[in-house]
Amino acid sequence: MINAMIFAAGLGTRLHPYTANCPKALVKIGQFTLLEIALKKMQRLQVKRVVVNVHHHAGQIIDFLKKHQSRSFEIVVSDETDQLLDTGGGLRKAASLFTEKLPILIYNADVLTSANLNQLLQMHENEKNMATLMVQNRNASRFLLFDDNNELCGWQNPKTGEEKWVTHEQDNIIKLGFNGIQIVDYTILDLIQQTGAFPIIPEYLRIAAKHRIAAWQNWQGSWFDIGTPDKLKTAENYFLSCSPDERDNFF
Repeated sequence: MINAMIFAAGLGTRLHPYTANCPKALVKIGQFTLLEIALKKMQRLQVKRVVVNVHHHAGQIIDFLKKHQSRSFEIVVSDETDQLLDTGGGLRKAASLFTEKLPILIYNADVLTSANLNQLLQMHENEKNMATLMVQNRNASRFLLFDDNNELCGWQNPKTGEEKWVTHEQDNIIKLGFNGIQIVDYTILDLIQQTGAFPIIPEYLRIAAKHRIAAWQNWQGSWFDIGTPDKLKTAENYFLSCSPDERDNFF
């Protein structure tokens, strides 16, 4: 059994005009909202409790969740209406809402994938990682850097050339884009030091000096970032072109 957290609080500014009067998580792919697709995926993963954070048009998401309660798991809302807390701050605020000792699957509401996330969970458990991140060899505005042991060793902004390293600069690295899906050990909640609103990646870089944070890159299937109207249309066209069996893999 695991916990899950769906990040659904974002402003979705890049996805305008769809998000002018609607939260990003309730934008639709075909007849399904992104949040509905994410919740259906949770049903397949033996999730015990799902925490959903809210900020932008929070009331719409809360009303949606009331209508989509599951017999398989409990849904709990982490309310960020007073302040949007980013990924790190959002996870820290939700800490008391998780079932203790169970790992936490973290899932960005604005991604769509047919990858088998059970394989992510299995890798995380087998390797006893502190965090296991779904990544991909693709163009990205930011790269996570991994060494020959598949461990996180740094971060890079290819546009500015800025780099941050876990311990020291390395030569033989793999640059991968983060796909917005990850699983973390419950104990990572005690290792996070920052407070307020902050991204999780800088914390990972610090934590990785003493704990294994690994890449899950050998997954199979499709993955889409629903960040802009063009990307939304691309994902929707692909989804609708799939056979019923292929489409079922996205849930």
